[in-house]
Amino acid sequence: MVLIGVALIIIGFALKFNPLVVVTVSGLVTGLIAGVPIIDIITQFGEAFTTNRYMSILIVTLPVIGLLERSGLQSQAGHLVSKIKAATAGKIITIYLFAREVGAALGLLSLGGHPQTVRPLLAPMAEGAAKAKYGEVPEKEREEIRAHAAAADNIGLFFGEDIFVAVGAILLMKGFFDQNGIESDPIMMALWGLPTAIFALIVHSIRLRMFDKRLDRKLGSQAKKDVSK
Repeated sequence: MVLIGVALIIIGFALKFNPLVVVTVSGLVTGLIAGVPIIDIITQFGEAFTTNRYMSILIVTLPVIGLLERSGLQSQAGHLVSKIKAATAGKIITIYLFAREVGAALGLLSLGGHPQTVRPLLAPMAEGAAKAKYGEVPEKEREEIRAHAAAADNIGLFFGEDIFVAVGAILLMKGFFDQNGIESDPIMMALWGLPTAIFALIVHSIRLRMFDKRLDRKLGSQAKKDVSK
């Protein structure tokens, strides 16, 4: 019966209700079915909000990023990269992938991110490099460049943070092993993530290189035709 709360979340999301309302109602229903007094449930909601109130700091950054974009941050980023002749969309995204993964490995998880880095900086820079090389970039290829930029942030963060000893996953495994009487070293667990992170960096760098070649085949030939005309 307690799992009815999970069913409510699934139904609420499927019907596209407000996620905040769905989760809140689900928590209340689950607590009441479990026999928890309503006062205790509300108290737990308040304590959880107070404990995690620092998460609301992210909301403050959104207006700042919006103002920067309105002031021309995206266009200036693209214009700056367009002056570098050797720059390509794949190379720029690869450099960011490396920086993102190394930063995450050192615990700098907030160094990048989709709202504060990918959308206002990385994607426009990659698009600017493609535009400088091929001229006007079709909408389909522009969307692919943006998708690769977003994917690089996800991959770099996902595999890089597993090397950081204080990441939640490492601490969770350490706590689980301790509870079951198994000796474990967080540093060794973090180091075991190093080969996977290096492999992910190499594989995705190759994918970005292949993406550059694909753009060359499609947009390079088109640019030559336009020049000949």
